[in-house]
Amino acid sequence: MKLYKIFAGLLTALAFTGCTKDFESINTNPNNPSVTRPEYHLTEAITQTAYAYAENGFARRPAALGRYITLIRNNDYELFRWTAVDWSDIYQRAMIVKTMQQEATDMKQPAYVAAGKVLMAFNIAYLTDLYGDVPYSKALQSVENGNIKPTYDKQEDIYRSLLNLLKEANAELKNNGTGIDAKADAMFAGDALKWRKLANSLRLRMLLRCSKTYAAAWTEMQEILGNKAEYPIMESNADNAEVAYIGAKKDDSWAGGPMNMIDNDFQKTKASKELVDALLSRNDPRLELWIAPVGSTDGATVDKNKYVGIPHAYTNPGDYNGGESHQSILSSFFRQNKPTGLKASLMLYAEVCFITAEAMQQGKVTMSGNTAEGMYNNGIKSSLDYYGLQAEAQRRNYYDLPLVKYNGTLEQLITQKWIAMAFRGAEGWFDFRRTGYPAFVVGPMAFQKTFPVRYAWPATEQDVNLDNYNTAVKAFGPDDINTKMWYLR
Repeated sequence: MKLYKIFAGLLTALAFTGCTKDFESINTNPNNPSVTRPEYHLTEAITQTAYAYAENGFARRPAALGRYITLIRNNDYELFRWTAVDWSDIYQRAMIVKTMQQEATDMKQPAYVAAGKVLMAFNIAYLTDLYGDVPYSKALQSVENGNIKPTYDKQEDIYRSLLNLLKEANAELKNNGTGIDAKADAMFAGDALKWRKLANSLRLRMLLRCSKTYAAAWTEMQEILGNKAEYPIMESNADNAEVAYIGAKKDDSWAGGPMNMIDNDFQKTKASKELVDALLSRNDPRLELWIAPVGSTDGATVDKNKYVGIPHAYTNPGDYNGGESHQSILSSFFRQNKPTGLKASLMLYAEVCFITAEAMQQGKVTMSGNTAEGMYNNGIKSSLDYYGLQAEAQRRNYYDLPLVKYNGTLEQLITQKWIAMAFRGAEGWFDFRRTGYPAFVVGPMAFQKTFPVRYAWPATEQDVNLDNYNTAVKAFGPDDINTKMWYLR
């Protein structure tokens, strides 16, 4: 997660600004500097949310814990040598959304308020998914009442609130969804139906995530799946919630491109052995697109395959298999500022397929005209279609291969979902954390024998919000990376 060092701490930051870097200079109205319009804030909220989420999934802890990459230098992420993680960037994005909603309310533009609820829910859900209990109901109030020391809310209460927020957004967009400026909406070009599909699909993601501890999860999921007219969800890749990269500067370029990652940094980001082995064992066409072949197989000491991933938390990983010329890095597909065939996404149709497949496989919900097997296959197909690999998959008879053909197990389903969600935020880690699949290996040099389950709260909280921090510790548990949050207990 990006650290914004210009602020002394989260809530002190919010007392002075609700915008990310350069936002004010970009979006100032020259005719009235004290007033902005909601469409300007919508553009910023969408792009900053999508770009940051994608960057987290490629270059931060979620990429290492999702086992998509292996860092051979500066590898504290996969060694689990974690320190506290700043969260001010998420709150800043939430403040942009809140400002947009306030402006839209003043200007009587309800569609922006509703779209803002979807973006707010996405950002705060990601926040609590990372940390557990966090400031929520009393946060973002520094401007209106000077509160820079908000209390922490319980994750259960946050989830209930956000699920309701998304339900409200769906209804409001159905009734008052017109008026979103297509040019300002970098994700859906003002299409209210697609905003509704995102709202309801995000509800499915959250309901599955908390289904172990939230009694109403399956009932609410069935309500969505059983009433398409009232609760539309994503139905194809055309509904994907994603933003194209512009590639003009660092902030609007893909995290693996030259503007964000110098050659040495990209070279030290190796392909994970767990990802490469999973693709190899399935003869998966995504392998050749995503992974670069080794420089040479001659002299390889462990693995003489054309594609060789690197184990995690390994002793002297730079020497693995005889050195770096015998190791695979990520391919040139990921080495672009504006990648062809890759966008910054909040949610993909493939994920919705796997969510519904898992729920149906457990016998918890039904979906008219669909089966768990059908949705499982749709998830794979939509991912392969996304990368333009459907024809190659069919040529390889991919869907009938032993490890791919549907067998009704959670391990198979989650493994395919994990592949489809490569570098998509923290979804790979979150599903592993929830299900135990795929069965990732910790690695011999890791500082602990289990995977972290959360981020520790920012160190600045103990400086600027100590009383509420201590109260939160008493309610939540120790502030370390192994304390399970509500829906994991």
